[in-house]
Amino acid sequence: MGVRCYATGVYIKVFVTPGARKEKVEEKRETLLISVKEPALGNCANDRVREIIAERFGALVGNVRILTGHRSRGKMVSVTIKRVSEE
Repeated sequence: MGVRCYATGVYIKVFVTPGARKEKVEEKRETLLISVKEPALGNCANDRVREIIAERFGALVGNVRILTGHRSRGKMVSVTIKRVSEE
């Protein structure tokens, strides 16, 4: 999968299919293919994509940001992963 790791989190290439009959997530080369039932209207599909990615990476939805592709099927998404500091 096209995940680039950085000190603060990861960047992921995503291709979204809104309005699908079934929700599914696949990995194809460097892209995460996500099909969602929600339509592309009113940002519903993007919200669901953020939820799916957060679930997959064990992050909060608020830590998942769509960087590019807000109105297209191809997107670049960042997931901020906060690490617990050792005491």
